[in-house]
Amino acid sequence: MKAIKLTLVPVMLCFFAMGFVDMVGIASNYVKADLSLNDATANMFPSLVFFWFLLFSVPTGMLMNKIGKKRTVLLSLLVTIVSLALPLFGESFGLMLVTFSLLGIGNTLMQTSLNPLVSLVIKGNLAATLTFGQFVKAIASFLAPYIAMWGAMGALPSFGYGWRVLFPIYMIIGMAAAAFLSVTSIPEDEETGKASSLADSVKLLGKPIVLLSFIGIMCHVGVDVGTNTTAPKILMERLGWTLNDAAFATSLYFIFRTVGCLTGSFFLRVMKARTFFIISVSMMALSMLGMFVGTNQALLYAAIALVGYGNSNVFSIVFSQALLSVPESKNEVSGLMIMGLFGGTVFPLLMGFASDAVGQVGAVAVMAVGVAYLFTYVNKVKQ
Repeated sequence: MKAIKLTLVPVMLCFFAMGFVDMVGIASNYVKADLSLNDATANMFPSLVFFWFLLFSVPTGMLMNKIGKKRTVLLSLLVTIVSLALPLFGESFGLMLVTFSLLGIGNTLMQTSLNPLVSLVIKGNLAATLTFGQFVKAIASFLAPYIAMWGAMGALPSFGYGWRVLFPIYMIIGMAAAAFLSVTSIPEDEETGKASSLADSVKLLGKPIVLLSFIGIMCHVGVDVGTNTTAPKILMERLGWTLNDAAFATSLYFIFRTVGCLTGSFFLRVMKARTFFIISVSMMALSMLGMFVGTNQALLYAAIALVGYGNSNVFSIVFSQALLSVPESKNEVSGLMIMGLFGGTVFPLLMGFASDAVGQVGAVAVMAVGVAYLFTYVNKVKQ
């Protein structure tokens, strides 16, 4: 038991590193301000991060079969560390594009391989361990805006990097995670069976429930990344705040998303999944209304908290419905659902164009379309 606990330490550090990807929301806002970009251009950064899920999710599963889960996680950490080192050399538009592209590639490798690695360490109560891993990941998510803000305001030593001090801090943690994991022994069984191919996965989109679930995941991630990116902009536009003042909005979102993850597992045990899904999506709809019309701090904070809590369990419910619908093809369905994180590319791009045209209400309207779709998915939730 003691050996298992020690093995979990580097694995949980990897979950913390998985949360680095969520820095793209606050970082893209600072880059926008520093380089005087419009919303459409600045939103290319979060879009780039999630674009790689479309290309690399299924190939990463095939790579795991060849080199093993632990080595795949180590590769993801290496790519992530390189991405975090690049901003130390400047903040040009091209350099930041490469930075966020590598961050997205590293996160795609990690999202696909880290959860299976946990299953090798913990044989029982896997769900509780994964939930705790998501909690650790969320710590990195909500700390990022604070570290960037403190760096920008000089509240901590930034060594001339300002808000970009976030990158070397997270880089050092990523290096520690890689070092600890590399010296930790995690026995792996030989993979058996046929590896999933892209063709196998795409064929399953012909099944209505799989296609509708895939779109549902895209909408969930689109709202997630959209709120992460847009919440500070709404406060700046409506309340006249500076970016440093508004950065808390991103942390507020992640705080309530974390609370939602921790309490959602309890509610899903005591009520039907469909009932909880309806409550969750209704909270998201109220949030969209609040962000659309809100002009005071209390209402806007409430709206951001509502979407954080409401959206926190959508992925798990939709994901499970898809797996239950085609039990004989769980690997292929799982690969497709991870590919659905590509929604984090589509939504920010559309939101950027909309907000440049009509203000942040346009960005909220794009997210509201995603929430409306999730209402249509209610009847697909069977349990």
